[in-house]
Amino acid sequence: MRVVVDLATCQDHGQCAIAAPEAFRINDAGALEYDGSPGEEHREHVEEAADVCPVQAITIED
Repeated sequence: MRVVVDLATCQDHGQCAIAAPEAFRINDAGALEYDGSPGEEHREHVEEAADVCPVQAITIED
């Protein structure tokens, strides 16, 4: 699984970090950081993170 975030679209709402903290986090500056290759065991949470993103900036590729 490969995770891609369109950082130009992302507005750092942080919903992804709540849904899948193993793959997404908001850093001290308030910007999103993410793991582009989280383990397959995190797929369910990463898919939920993509679904809850208010601006649909997260794409999951297999």
